[in-house]
Amino acid sequence: MQTDFDIAICGAGPVGLTLAALLVKRGVAPERLALIDAKTIEQTSLDPRSIALSYGSRQIFETMHAWPIAATQINQIHVSRRGHFGRTMIERDEYDLPALGYVTRYGAIVAALNAQVSTLGISLIRPASVSALIENDDAVTVTFADREAITASIVVQAEGGIFTEQSKKSMHRDYGQTAIVAHVNVSAPIPHRAFERFTNEGPLALLPQEDGYALVWCVKTDTAQRLLALSDTQFAEELGTAFGTRLGRFTATTQRNAFPLGLNAHAGASTRIVAIGNAAQTLHPVAGQGLNLGLRDATVLARLLARQAEPTALREFSASRLTDRNTTIQLTDIMARIFAATSAGGIAQALLGLSLGLVDGIKPAKKLLAERMMFGQRS
Repeated sequence: MQTDFDIAICGAGPVGLTLAALLVKRGVAPERLALIDAKTIEQTSLDPRSIALSYGSRQIFETMHAWPIAATQINQIHVSRRGHFGRTMIERDEYDLPALGYVTRYGAIVAALNAQVSTLGISLIRPASVSALIENDDAVTVTFADREAITASIVVQAEGGIFTEQSKKSMHRDYGQTAIVAHVNVSAPIPHRAFERFTNEGPLALLPQEDGYALVWCVKTDTAQRLLALSDTQFAEELGTAFGTRLGRFTATTQRNAFPLGLNAHAGASTRIVAIGNAAQTLHPVAGQGLNLGLRDATVLARLLARQAEPTALREFSASRLTDRNTTIQLTDIMARIFAATSAGGIAQALLGLSLGLVDGIKPAKKLLAERMMFGQRS
């Protein structure tokens, strides 16, 4: 069947843009690619959300000439358990790297990637809301709410919210937790050091960004409602009690936003439709692996689809990404469930604190942890 496109990518966020650029870089004819998004580039470029990028993700962007991006680098990561023995310090000097990772804005990533993609000759269909993906033996029809449908040999879902048959095969878990996010300032900052602090109700991350820190504080849902109702001064005091005094006092906070936390993971691809990034797996933010996992998805899929935009490539993709995906999903899921399903100060939480001390003292274990955070599971 003659289709309008060989590959249609639904979602022009960081993962979809990366896939499109890498496909062209690997020799796919740009006129045979469609990149679809519900928002304009102006809308997504203004998105202020803070994003943690691993060093491995920087390397992916460099291959596309989409680096540097305005970002604050992370040179150290301090992982600890509040009020308990045990901590791990990961430092860039131990791995001969310029940084362990970076903290930037979602909009800054999209703007940098779009600057590259917009010059490649790819068919950009935006703003356009996908209403359905209809798969048959030799093509997929992409229908829209406000324009004529298109057909493609392969469709890649790179953003959530589009229903297909494979969505029925998803793994869902509600952790009963909420993430409170904000930008905060402290009286005694430590430049370029990130903190992952495990509290009684969940992880509390402080990521160095610009003149302060990007905060991701995971707590039980009823606690989140109470924290959101506090004044800025009261919230800063509670945050200080939860985190401790390593950074002095918390002196200011921006508006707080809250997001329910859960796990959503798809069980592979159908014959002609494959999901990557958040469309394939939405993870708990512990260890900040969500976007980085999605970028690794895009890198592998680009290599396979450039060879042949056929169902065989999707089967190879699912098999080749199984270990990295499952390892990352299981790691974040286990950590999240320790706090969601156990009482504060329970034995599982105490063992987590002890394990941090053991990891710090065993160099091979520490190296494995650092490499997982920076590069994922290497096959």
